[in-house]
Amino acid sequence: MADPCAEFKGMNSFWDIPGMKAGVITGDLAWKLLKYCKAKGFALPAFNCTGSSTCNAVLEAAAKIGMPAYIQFSEGGSAFFAGKALDNKNKQASILGAVAGAHYVRAVAPAYGIPVLVHSDHCAKKLLPWFDGMLEADKVHFEQTGEPLFSSHMLDLSEEPHEENVSICAEYLKKMAPMKLILEMEIGITGGVEDGVDNSGVSKDKLYSTPEDTELVWNTLSPISEKFTIAAAFGNVHGVYKPGNVKLQPELLDSFQKNLGPKVGYDKPFFFVFHGGSGSEKSDIHNAVDFGVVKMNVDTDTQWAYWEGLLKFYKAKSGYLQGQIGNPEGEDKPNKSYYDPRKWVRCSEETMRDRVIEGFKDLKAPVP
Repeated sequence: MADPCAEFKGMNSFWDIPGMKAGVITGDLAWKLLKYCKAKGFALPAFNCTGSSTCNAVLEAAAKIGMPAYIQFSEGGSAFFAGKALDNKNKQASILGAVAGAHYVRAVAPAYGIPVLVHSDHCAKKLLPWFDGMLEADKVHFEQTGEPLFSSHMLDLSEEPHEENVSICAEYLKKMAPMKLILEMEIGITGGVEDGVDNSGVSKDKLYSTPEDTELVWNTLSPISEKFTIAAAFGNVHGVYKPGNVKLQPELLDSFQKNLGPKVGYDKPFFFVFHGGSGSEKSDIHNAVDFGVVKMNVDTDTQWAYWEGLLKFYKAKSGYLQGQIGNPEGEDKPNKSYYDPRKWVRCSEETMRDRVIEGFKDLKAPVP
């Protein structure tokens, strides 16, 4: 079998991909973009967003450097997008928030002049009603426009037995394939804490996948659709930790590729995703990309960046933020121009924007 990424190696830009456009891309076009990334030896950073402000920061950053954007919503982030006051007993607020976020990105993305992928992040077994609700929204959008609302979705059933994980993923991929949705699935467990899921005490052997694990995924999913990626565990941990506390082994990804490659007739058949990327050593990130990673999740670092913008603004302008009236210039001077949310939210967007740009550089993207 010929390497499906070979046709993209001679292209000078992702704009050379036939049909590439500004705005949200899905289906074959979205999958071709990931093939292009793999052929060119770089990956796309995917950023968790919780509202229009964080979405705008990602879009602004990507547009500034002329790169595609990858925006994703977690279940908790989706509920926040819709509003924390809403009842979420049956995940209805999370469904609403994710759908609203996807529609928002679809509305504004073309104005930024770049391709954008919209993704839903970790969905554990207990969160499947959220996943089902998003798929229903995809179906409605597909019936109306010929393409799904989202570009891709992630199932994280890594806490379940491996065979059950893969089997459930296969059933969902069968539902997604007619709409040409991309499925991201996870094997092994990403340690640490993320969006309320605590894997900090997980057994260390669960943090590392095996060639047999990845081969079972390939053999089960590839007959259904080519459009799937694997978040294989190679010591990944959510959050930021002191150097040396997290032992990444990106060479495991290479071993998975070398195990399957001869059996399918071409090198590096897997499309991998790097979870728990915040705070990782640059050398580990670069090696992971070399071994087939096409997407890396970034959340913790951009959360800090967003907060840091507000923190710096407050420190610089604290004398103007102690009341509506009265500041260093006089006790009767108004402070409206300082406490206006547009002022300090924009500072957060700017620092997050800059961290997003750094994320592209970390992944060897051709950033000017």
